[in-house]
Amino acid sequence: MEYTSIGESCSVVSGGTPSRSKNEYWENGNIPWIKIGNIKSKYVNEYDELITEQGLNNSSAKLLKKGTILYTIFATLGEVGILDIEACTNQAIAGINITDPRITTDYLYYYLKSKKDYVNNIGRGVAQNNINLTTLKNFEIPLIDVDKQSNIVEILEKVERMICLKEKEIDDLDLLIKARFIEMFGDPYTNPLKWEKLKIKDAVTVEPQNGLYKPQSDYVTDRSGIPILRIDGFYDGIVTDFASLKRLKCSETEKQKYLLLEDDIVINRVNSIEYLGKCAHIKGLLEDTVYESNMMRMHFDPETYNSAYICKLLCSQFIYDQIVNHAKKAVNQASINQKDVLDFNIYQPPIDLQNQFADFIQQVDKSRFDIKKSIIELEREVVYD
Repeated sequence: MEYTSIGESCSVVSGGTPSRSKNEYWENGNIPWIKIGNIKSKYVNEYDELITEQGLNNSSAKLLKKGTILYTIFATLGEVGILDIEACTNQAIAGINITDPRITTDYLYYYLKSKKDYVNNIGRGVAQNNINLTTLKNFEIPLIDVDKQSNIVEILEKVERMICLKEKEIDDLDLLIKARFIEMFGDPYTNPLKWEKLKIKDAVTVEPQNGLYKPQSDYVTDRSGIPILRIDGFYDGIVTDFASLKRLKCSETEKQKYLLLEDDIVINRVNSIEYLGKCAHIKGLLEDTVYESNMMRMHFDPETYNSAYICKLLCSQFIYDQIVNHAKKAVNQASINQKDVLDFNIYQPPIDLQNQFADFIQQVDKSRFDIKKSIIELEREVVYD
């Protein structure tokens, strides 16, 4: 098998962010500016922000043409998309343009998707996932006949359509949970069932605290370290894979101070505004695990609150709006302090009703697990030769 590399067969550039302090770089902009969250499917044409010509010309941002392959190299690694518009990206995304006629765009897109586990393994052992452009350029690409590339793409597109249908089923389950929440507890904005309202600080039983900060040098690649939960370990209020958490060196004192407990709730208090307040119900711990400084941990009285109910309430738009109203916003991130979180309003329905809702979530989670398992099986059907 003959191979080439991305560096030999493609031009590769990284994006950039115009200064947020310069209004003229952002106000009345007309150039789409892509972030990781905008890479949601094969073709990328959605964006949240626009920059101006001044912003483009006075930053490291680059205008990428339609058809450019986008590849995430920071924080969330290995996400891939194909630009369906002209756009710029932030520095977490590399733009790849093929210069070798022996490689098709669709083939390279799917090949890069197949490298996601590989690239995430490269990122293990560091506090913040990232790879540099040199690493990306060194990725080897199998060179096969263009007709065979087309056949591979055709097969993968069929698999991808099946995966999309499965992912739609998961989205429908999430909507079902939200609908059942409203059905059982009413709209939190109006509280039509007149549940008792109180502050979070009056409902927690363990002193809330922020998590552990450790420098990058303390992260390890073997099992000698202790797992640490970070924001990238969450998925819609659930930690889906404790086994894959990063590990770090941690003293016994640190471990005891920042140890997660079953049925804890953790809430993200420092991140970009769209991820601020993202929370998770700690359930199914495999071993002693700590949590990072960008989040705070809370524990509620199990005789009064079911953690599954609390987590869904904290993940609701009702709480998110309270977070946004109190958040301190800075360049590329926002934060909220612990005191403000503890002053948020929550409701206290009867514990029996909360338990019924938790049982419903458990049933839905089983269905979600089965669907995700089938997605993994579909992805494993594909072998890259």
